[in-house]
Amino acid sequence: MSSPEISKAAKMLQQGEVVVIPTETVYGLAANIYDATAVRSIFELKGRPSNNPLIVHIKSFEVLSEVAKNIPDTALKLASHFWPGPLTLVLEKQDTILDVITAGGNTVAVRMPNHPIALNLLQETGFPLAAPSANPSNYISPTSAENVRKAFGERAPFILDGGPCQKGIESTVVGFKSDGVYLYRHGAITKEALEAALDGVEIKTITHESASPASPGMLLKHYSPRAKLIHTADVKQHLLNVQGKQVGVLSFNTHYTHPAIAHQLILSPSGNLEEAAQGLFNALYELDSKGLDIILAEVFPEEGLGLAINDRLGRAAAE
Repeated sequence: MSSPEISKAAKMLQQGEVVVIPTETVYGLAANIYDATAVRSIFELKGRPSNNPLIVHIKSFEVLSEVAKNIPDTALKLASHFWPGPLTLVLEKQDTILDVITAGGNTVAVRMPNHPIALNLLQETGFPLAAPSANPSNYISPTSAENVRKAFGERAPFILDGGPCQKGIESTVVGFKSDGVYLYRHGAITKEALEAALDGVEIKTITHESASPASPGMLLKHYSPRAKLIHTADVKQHLLNVQGKQVGVLSFNTHYTHPAIAHQLILSPSGNLEEAAQGLFNALYELDSKGLDIILAEVFPEEGLGLAINDRLGRAAAE
């Protein structure tokens, strides 16, 4: 990516526009966190409910104190271990953080992305960026510039194309309460890795809040294709009940054989969960472009990144 492209995006952001940026997780729809009109444009473009907060992206560890205060030692320890990287921390917000970003709450979700284009852009803008995934609300998260174009069509803002996202699944979100550390969203960093970084401190899990979620990714329905998605531990059984339907199958490393299957994608023939996570959303975009009636997505191993994959597929299947 040439610096003129980054400079163009920085100028647009400084003028109150919204641009699409690449990160190591998914592509984001970015705006200046101090410009309320620009931030509201994100919500309008996505059709995002106002009670769903945004993640603030910062360029360096030193900027953390500009957006958050009373930061727990456990949060600093995790940040020093995983930043830049796919870890979001939910912290008490500074008074300068707009309510539109936090959905009126007193906490703000913060991370430092591990992508050279995003970091260079943050350096050039001079301010942090609010950036949810660059897709219409509840639709599949984008892991390429092409995904963004498919999702928004002519409404797509200026896109900084950074190629395919390395992780392919959103950041892990962690919050802090008086009684301990909480996992709010499974993501590209596993719970086991977080606990190891905290020398074995147990992290509690709370991944669903519908009324006033503490962080992005906690609404029950999310990441959904237009086709009906069924998340199942028994793909073969469901295939017996789909007569007359155009069916797609998304699996970990199993090949299924049935005349009803119109399209089938295997995320990792070798059984590698990192590879599966990286290809998850792109596979959903591909299947959703086939005009299918149903997508059968199998349940992945309930361990490591399999938890994050199952989280996304479970929310994609929610009614």
